Amino acid sequence: MTIDPSLIRLFSALLLISGLAFWLVGTWPLLGRSSYLAKLHGLSVSDTLGSALMLLGLLPLRPAEWPVLSLALFSLVIWNTLFGYVLGFCSRRSTAPLEVMETPP
Repeated sequence: MTIDPSLIRLFSALLLISGLAFWLVGTWPLLGRSSYLAKLHGLSVSDTLGSALMLLGLLPLRPAEWPVLSLALFSLVIWNTLFGYVLGFCSRRSTAPLEVMETPP
């Protein structure tokens, strides 16, 4: 059983276009009034999803490049997920005041 090549191209095109849409939509929060780290967190999340969808769209089109594209996808997901988590964690506003350590006399 073989899959029609035009169906593969259509599927790849849908993934590439949806990845591009994530890239474009992810830039919208940059215009908001939240902190810079919160803006970067939203941008990194949408950038990761968009880039991952684009790499998944390239996989069926370039079967000879599967090892390189798979490694790029794995690296992208691991690195950007950790980076987005760090940005999200740093962008939280703490409501508790910082405690000052007292030095003994």
